Amino acid sequence: MTGGTPLVTPIAEVAFNLVTAWGMGSVVGWERTYNGRLAGLRTHGLVALAAAAVMTLAYAPALSPGIFGKVIQLEAAPLAQGVMTGLGFLGAGVIFKEGVSVQGLTTAAALWTSAALGLLCGLGLQLPAALATVIAFFTLTVLRWVEAWAPARVLGIAVFRFTAKAAPDEAGLRRLLGDHAVSLQDVSYGRIRDGKLVEYRGSIESRSHKAFEALAERLRTLSELVEFDLSRISK
Repeated sequence: MTGGTPLVTPIAEVAFNLVTAWGMGSVVGWERTYNGRLAGLRTHGLVALAAAAVMTLAYAPALSPGIFGKVIQLEAAPLAQGVMTGLGFLGAGVIFKEGVSVQGLTTAAALWTSAALGLLCGLGLQLPAALATVIAFFTLTVLRWVEAWAPARVLGIAVFRFTAKAAPDEAGLRRLLGDHAVSLQDVSYGRIRDGKLVEYRGSIESRSHKAFEALAERLRTLSELVEFDLSRISK
């Protein structure tokens, strides 16, 4: 606090700030729960609630002195910085690597957003917090559909293992992938399993999010293809 008369905030107002923070964080968390993410409704609600509770220490330097018996005076900026920095550890817990693809980045960003919503509500700034909630929910829902259909450069790593007797040459494999709008680059190949299989490895690229799915369906029908793996690295 920089000076003047300490702000005495009624308990009812503090409770309103906490409840609205919890509610707005839960809205963001609901979308994560709906899409099957580990950090969902409860996690986001608690993150926003905790952030608002911490920020209350700055918003209400004197909280019912008759009950608590002391005046608490803390600056808002260091509190906010501590919350957002500490949340990095929680965000790191939902990010994991699956093959060559990194998962959980959106959930980590959503947790960070929920903390920011809690900080705003803790300061009594419900209007900008509500606007931020709407924008965040729009980003997680509507833009999810836009992202799925928008033209994009989709990259991946591919492994194909054919029987040695029926394995196509590199040109044949490129034609197969090209029929599904997928290009093959940086190819390496060789015999494995005592020469019984021919393995191709390389990076793949397409302009469609659906191209890899269509290609996978086609590959499942090839009797000469023993194993394959398509790992998307941009999502």
